[in-house]
Amino acid sequence: MSHQSALGRPASGKKRLKDLLLQSDNRVCADCGAPDPKWASANIGVFICLKCCGVHRSLGTHISKVLSVTLDDWSDDEIESMIEVGGNASANSIYEAYLPEGVSKPAPDASHDERSKFIRSKYERQEFLKPSLRILSNPKKSSLQASLSRKIIDSFRSSSSSQKSEGMVEFIGMLKVKVIKGTNMAIRDMLSSDPYVVLTLGQQKVQTSVVKSNLNPVWNEDLMLSVPQDYGAVKLEVYDHDTFSADDIMGEAEIDIQPMITSAMAFGDAGMFQNMQIGKWLKSHDNALIEDSTVNIIDGKVKQAVSLKLQNVESGELDIELEWIPLEQ
Repeated sequence: MSHQSALGRPASGKKRLKDLLLQSDNRVCADCGAPDPKWASANIGVFICLKCCGVHRSLGTHISKVLSVTLDDWSDDEIESMIEVGGNASANSIYEAYLPEGVSKPAPDASHDERSKFIRSKYERQEFLKPSLRILSNPKKSSLQASLSRKIIDSFRSSSSSQKSEGMVEFIGMLKVKVIKGTNMAIRDMLSSDPYVVLTLGQQKVQTSVVKSNLNPVWNEDLMLSVPQDYGAVKLEVYDHDTFSADDIMGEAEIDIQPMITSAMAFGDAGMFQNMQIGKWLKSHDNALIEDSTVNIIDGKVKQAVSLKLQNVESGELDIELEWIPLEQ
């Protein structure tokens, strides 16, 4: 990196990039959720970890132009492109708009093959994109990502102001939801069901894998949600996966995350405290709780075990565990 280019770059550009990196959704890798990403795909507009960076490089610069946030020179156009997309949450709302049943994001400790398969599906084959954004053929390979990036940016600009503000929203932390198991779920096929769980918070939607032919499914899957300042309840829905028809609903519930977040904010750095109870979400006639749900500090982390009776369905219960991850982690 030449000193001239490093010193000649207006400080405002690099500062704007660093400010973007400080947003909570950009503090974890866009593809696997690993903390503290130090790389970015300048033309896609996402921050990524070292392991995912290796896969991105293998895609070729016509799909993903990888740069180090701290070591590489950035052009003004590259910085502007990152800022215009708005970071990981905004980009993923497009690139992961339609994650099919059975497809989940790789974990930070995923194998290279798992990581590669997901990233190629996401960016190279555009399998999770909104259909209106897919570019099915491009005579000039080098223009593929440029065309897609332009379509995505145009879609941000043409969306309603409420949707645009969602892309620029301030996040206060991350919520890790471990979907543990279901019990006595409703029958939606001949004798059983193929259940999966969908969680929605604001514009974000994440889901578990499908468990085949099981009314007492065990998932033990972690799903991540970014929590905006103006957060509401997390909506939980259970569906029965059908290959040849629309998926049937198998119940729903709302998860009030305010008791956890309020308690966590009040105590600050949970790592400074011994294991203890710090809050509680009380069972009542207007929520889905089976019993009171306590918020606890456990091994330096704020966690909450929640047992829910699914609503608007003949039967079914769900056990989950919430964990609050503050911005600084």
